[in-house]
Order: sequence, then structure tokens, then C-alpha cells
Amino acid sequence: MERQPKILVVDDDPDIIEAITTVLESVEEYDVTTARDGLECMDALKSEVPDLLILDLLMPRMDGFAVVRTMRDKPRYRKLRIMILTSVREDASYRRYQLETGLRMDVQDYIEKPVPPAELLRRVANLLRRG
Repeated sequence: MERQPKILVVDDDPDIIEAITTVLESVEEYDVTTARDGLECMDALKSEVPDLLILDLLMPRMDGFAVVRTMRDKPRYRKLRIMILTSVREDASYRRYQLETGLRMDVQDYIEKPVPPAELLRRVANLLRRG
């Protein structure tokens, strides 16, 4: 039996986490874990690097921008694909990250909330195929 792709969903809104998890687990065979903020995300990444990280940007304690910054230079995370799923407009996010770091935000996909379930599944499948 083929190994299920592992996906870590990080969002501070429990309703969003539940919705994304439900969509991923009910339609596709994904192994989904969750975290409620960037600190929980980084803690989860210590024990296992998933195949895909679905990451919100605006969260308490440690936001998604800081997660991307923290992972940037670590070889352990080089192959980790990142999908940003947020309510922040894409151009504003890239501009903020560039102003804070002087670098381009290196993520493989960017989706503004809300996202239709079929679109989420299509884009997740595309990212996992690129692996």
C-alpha cells in the first residue's frame, strides 16, 4: 500500500482547521495533522517534516511570515512545499515579507480565503505531484 501524503495545516481559526481537514480527509487519502500557530507548527516540524504545509499568515504568538523566515535557511525544510492559505491579499503579503527580510517569500502556492473545496483539492494534488 502506498504511503499517504502527510499534510500539516496551520491556522489559528478552529473552524478553518476543521473545514480544511474535513475536505482533505473526506475526499482524498491524506494524513492530516494540525497546529494553531507558528510555534506549534515549528514544534510539529521538529518531529516530522510533512509533504505539504498549508499555512495561514496572520496568527498569534508566531505568524506565518516568521515560520517561512525560520525555515528558509534550514536544509531539513528545503523540499517542504508550502501553500499559503490566508485572508491577506497576495501582493500585500509578498511586499511585507520582502520589506521585512529583503528576500522573496519562497512558497509554492498562494490562496486567498475563502477557497472552494474542489479548488483546494486540485491545488493540493498539484503540489503533491510536483514532489
